[in-house]
Amino acid sequence: MARLVLKFGGTSVADPERIRNAAERVAREADAGHEVAVVVSAMSGVTNDLVRQVAAISPLYDAAEHDAVVASGEQVTSGLMALTLQQLGVPARSFQGWQLPIRTDGTHGRARIRQVESGALRSVAAAGQVAVVAGFQGLSPDGRVTTLGRGGSDTTAVALAAALEADRCDIYTDVDGVYTCDPRIVPRARKIDRVAFEEMLELSSQGARVLQTRSVAMAMRRGVRLQVLSSFEDAPGTLIVGEEEIVEEQVVTGVAVSREDAKVTLTGVEDRPGVAAAIFGPLADAEINVDMIVQNVADGGAHTDITFTVPKTDLDRATALLREAALAFDSLKPDPNVAKVSVVGIGMRSHAGVAQRMFATLAARGINIEVISTSEIKISVLIAEEYAELAARALHTAYGLDGDD
Repeated sequence: MARLVLKFGGTSVADPERIRNAAERVAREADAGHEVAVVVSAMSGVTNDLVRQVAAISPLYDAAEHDAVVASGEQVTSGLMALTLQQLGVPARSFQGWQLPIRTDGTHGRARIRQVESGALRSVAAAGQVAVVAGFQGLSPDGRVTTLGRGGSDTTAVALAAALEADRCDIYTDVDGVYTCDPRIVPRARKIDRVAFEEMLELSSQGARVLQTRSVAMAMRRGVRLQVLSSFEDAPGTLIVGEEEIVEEQVVTGVAVSREDAKVTLTGVEDRPGVAAAIFGPLADAEINVDMIVQNVADGGAHTDITFTVPKTDLDRATALLREAALAFDSLKPDPNVAKVSVVGIGMRSHAGVAQRMFATLAARGINIEVISTSEIKISVLIAEEYAELAARALHTAYGLDGDD
């Protein structure tokens, strides 16, 4: 008998018919003798609608009341799932995050989980019931409902799996696994049987939307084996596991594309100690994440040009902060029309020439590289957005990732 946590995303529980389909999958696992807990998201579109309703009432809203409203979507789904399981003959009961509780910090809208108290879940399991837990939510130190941010139900599921010492956490979604690239961009992309935590973390953070980045980081830290599966077909998924479980390492495992970044260039900045802190300090204080950075020295070393990326949604705020800061520069050039293309693979550690192949492949297609950043298992380039799909397809082929037509 295994202990499993099954998580169903918004498209998997979008209406009563899909909730029943998900419940039947839960019932099969329970009937097989496994100990099962379930985590559910709000039904597809519900969270966005609740956010719009809050904004319509109060554009400058109280963050705690915002969370109280927005968290209600998962409450509805968890109750409906428990009722559906009962109709299928599976004893079940629902839990909200505060009932366990899932304890978080007090940062409303993007709270971080501090502790999951698993006693209630273990008691329910001992009584032969399936616990259905509302994802995306927790309880702040002052007793208020908090939400974990977009994709937070994935994080809830992983946190529950860690607290319960589950054998596996299965993430059911509208895709049947992790692919070497988004199949909508690269038609010859193929499903990956197993991917290492580190690779999945890089792919998620660089634009692959299958799993929420925080959930992958938590799974890697806590050693929770993940599996991505389709809610709509019975097919093998993708296992996300420790590197020691990867039998054969690929040099490059996947290609990711992100159109969520914007480029900012400051020209003619005085090249002196402390100037980088003066530029990036105000952005950090405003919680604007800076990703790729490149600096060029000109004018005999007296001045420099600095280029960096920020989330496209923060571009206007970032440029306003830089113009307000006590900085001397010749010009500030924002550019939202860029894309980040990344190649990821744990095999990069032991293979030379990966970067050269990437640069040569892009050059052969006439694609100019504007910014480069690297890690031990990743190379990312910033290019003009219009070339994003061409670059992804060319790199996918260059690294031998294409599947059969």
